[in-house]
Amino acid sequence: MFYGLFLRGHNVDSLRRDIDVPVELLKKWAHGRQYDHDNFRENLKQLYHYRKQVLAIFDQLVLNEPHRARVQ
Repeated sequence: MFYGLFLRGHNVDSLRRDIDVPVELLKKWAHGRQYDHDNFRENLKQLYHYRKQVLAIFDQLVLNEPHRARVQ
């Protein structure tokens, strides 16, 4: 989805911010008492790692974009 937005002209840095989880938000979630529910912290770790993987894939696609073969 994010790569498609990039191909349609959306700003790369804006898309990266949308994909990534800011450190401040992660700390808030990790230490907030209101987030002490069941498996929230474990789910948060999974979410964080997933978003980092998506960001890495996105970065590779953007990096390789100039070398992509064009189909007409």
